[in-house]
Amino acid sequence: MSKENINIVQQFASDNYSGICPEALSAMQDANFGHASSYGDDAWTGRAANAFRQLFETDCEVFFVFNGTAANSLALASLCQSYHGVICADSAHVETDECGAPEFFSNGSKLLVAHSADGKLTPDSIHELATKRQDIHYPKPRVVTMTQPTETGRVYTTEEVQAISAACKAHGLSLHMDGARFANACAKLEQSPAELTWRSGVDVLCFGGTKNGMAVGEAVIFFDRKLAADFDYRCKQAGQLASKMRFLTAPWVGLLESGAWLTNAAHANRCAAYFAEQIATIPGVTIVSAVDANAVFVHASEGILEPLQKRGWKFYTFIGGAARFMFSWDADLARIDELVRDLQECALSAKDALV
Repeated sequence: MSKENINIVQQFASDNYSGICPEALSAMQDANFGHASSYGDDAWTGRAANAFRQLFETDCEVFFVFNGTAANSLALASLCQSYHGVICADSAHVETDECGAPEFFSNGSKLLVAHSADGKLTPDSIHELATKRQDIHYPKPRVVTMTQPTETGRVYTTEEVQAISAACKAHGLSLHMDGARFANACAKLEQSPAELTWRSGVDVLCFGGTKNGMAVGEAVIFFDRKLAADFDYRCKQAGQLASKMRFLTAPWVGLLESGAWLTNAAHANRCAAYFAEQIATIPGVTIVSAVDANAVFVHASEGILEPLQKRGWKFYTFIGGAARFMFSWDADLARIDELVRDLQECALSAKDALV
């Protein structure tokens, strides 16, 4: 298929729309020379795992899976029995967008949902759900899962992570972090991955690669190695053990050893902040959530958003009816300016129509 038959115009509906960043692609191409052992018994997989250990400054256990659904669901299943409960925010990805996978892979662990106005869990909400019922007729709380950044684009500070960890410890709960965009949180806070995870009490992290410049792939990182017992069997049973594993792990080598994982995220964050700044004074357009990472949520009338879509712009409208614009590692400022101009024109047209 020729390029002419492919829609290559940059959109901001999702950071999943982007291609592979040069560092990840180059490493994958390097891994394509000759033969290598299968199922992770290759140099690239070992190199990627060691790069994570160096990045996190600890001897963590690292596993590689194809996608975030598998990463989160298998990680949570490793921390639970079927009669346990998993505490999460009501907008958490595991609650809203995993098609019941956490419950499926844990053989029935129930998600215990805390209401959150901004997508963030709090120590109080954890305490409330952990102590809500303690009789044998109700699932026993066992794990807390937090999304960093949240589905609403908010970033937990190190202090907030530590406070959540303290609440977990008070109730004997493990702490899992869904880090599909973990790199964006590190870029925002300018703190080390170690400080944002195990040094602040996180037991297991799912580190996202797909939204950070890779074609496919997430890493499941156990900071407490005892919790990783038999996790390789879970991956195999769930169809997540890649036969040609080097093609899943080599891109991580490219991202981690070059530092692209962080520069990619920082660029995406800057583009989101730039977009938010440019649209802040457009009449009828309101930014509804603090722009912490690479997402901007906008409230606007259908009289503005529908014409914007007719001009060819793609975006998702969810979480309280806000339109979400996402910025990726390759976001182009000139293309963002085009979106801003069209949004301004649609807003002015909608305003004129009301006069």
